[in-house]
Amino acid sequence: MEEKERRTIQTARSVAAEKSGEDAQIEGSLRPVSLAHYIGQQKIKESLQIYIEAAKKRQESLDHLLFYGPPGLGKTTLAQILAHEMEVNIRITSGPAIEKPGDMAAILNNLRQGDILFIDEIHRLNRQVEEVLYPAMEDYAIDIMIGKGPTARSVRLELPHFTLIGATTRAGMLTAPLRDRFGIIHRMEYYDPEELRQIILQSARVLQVEVDGAGALEMAKRSRGTPRLANRILKRVRDYAEVRYDGRITEEIASEALNLMDVDAKGLDHTDQNILLTMIHKFEGGPVGLDTLAAATGEDAGTIEDVYEPYLLKEGFIMRTPRGRVVTEAAYVHLGFLKRG
Repeated sequence: MEEKERRTIQTARSVAAEKSGEDAQIEGSLRPVSLAHYIGQQKIKESLQIYIEAAKKRQESLDHLLFYGPPGLGKTTLAQILAHEMEVNIRITSGPAIEKPGDMAAILNNLRQGDILFIDEIHRLNRQVEEVLYPAMEDYAIDIMIGKGPTARSVRLELPHFTLIGATTRAGMLTAPLRDRFGIIHRMEYYDPEELRQIILQSARVLQVEVDGAGALEMAKRSRGTPRLANRILKRVRDYAEVRYDGRITEEIASEALNLMDVDAKGLDHTDQNILLTMIHKFEGGPVGLDTLAAATGEDAGTIEDVYEPYLLKEGFIMRTPRGRVVTEAAYVHLGFLKRG
């Protein structure tokens, strides 16, 4: 299945971490504008604070940065915060949007001293476009070919010192020459429930939604460690609370709303549970091959591997073995086949 189709499937799920059109409409108002208000990723925040202060003292631009990790963890937000803290402009684009080397050259040529260029999904840059970045990142210059045939000549254009911030969900797909040109590389980690609870309470204040601490924690536990999903769940539970109750979100109301959305206590939706139950009932818990599992569940093998499996692996509900996927004891307990303890 093509990557575009997989992304379409993922954004259609209520617990998908990929950005949807609805997220784009509201995320801007919920995003923090400074490191002081950014919740989570504590080690990354401390490192970035040092780099920002050092760059300001030297009156230099930041070194090139790469953020990688699962979608929805705040890579774009951090890039915008860095621009705000450095008091510079930021230009935001994505790998698939830059189709030709000339497009990249035009973007780079319009940057000003100290500006930040943020490229989301940087692993999807094509090779010809990527090669334009090499001299730009190292020497702050780009080479442009003028003319064609025997009369063609190369002209080098000097660029202002800028900062490239790349974001990717698949660091392994980056080429070594590009990855090696980033001076700072950070992996974004999943958030714990307490951090997500704070994010939900912060977003609730912006959205003017009344949420108690227990209700926020219940939503946080089902947000799959992802702030983007936590904010989406908050909006859906808000709708439920306004229609069925007085608008205030408590633990009980949050639980009712999320059960109605088929999001269980661990953040698993119907498809996640179907994959686990299929492995248990039809294959005695495994091991089962990916293609066999796909045929049994009616899902595409690539979709299972890229969309559903990462979270099931993170939560320890399945394991990958040389012979195939295996359901773990934790999954049996969660689904009620075994008693806890």
